[in-house]
Amino acid sequence: MKKRFTEEQIIRFLREAEAGMPIAELCRKHAFSEASYYLWRSKFGGMSVSDARRLKELETENTRLKKLLAETMLENEIAKEALRKKW
Repeated sequence: MKKRFTEEQIIRFLREAEAGMPIAELCRKHAFSEASYYLWRSKFGGMSVSDARRLKELETENTRLKKLLAETMLENEIAKEALRKKW
């Protein structure tokens, strides 16, 4: 899924709002909804760009590890099933 804005852009938008730009004007200027703003603020509020990059890296690693765990659990179930059939 391609995201329209990068984490860096989102943090820049949040900084503009913190600097005093009205939320409605910020949303109009950059063409996103107020709902998106509040969602981003809850996720990225108070973060620096490097924090956001690190968060993205951790989310990617977490996804990879979850997939690896699921594959390992499936392999274990297949092995258990094969052992049950042998006896």
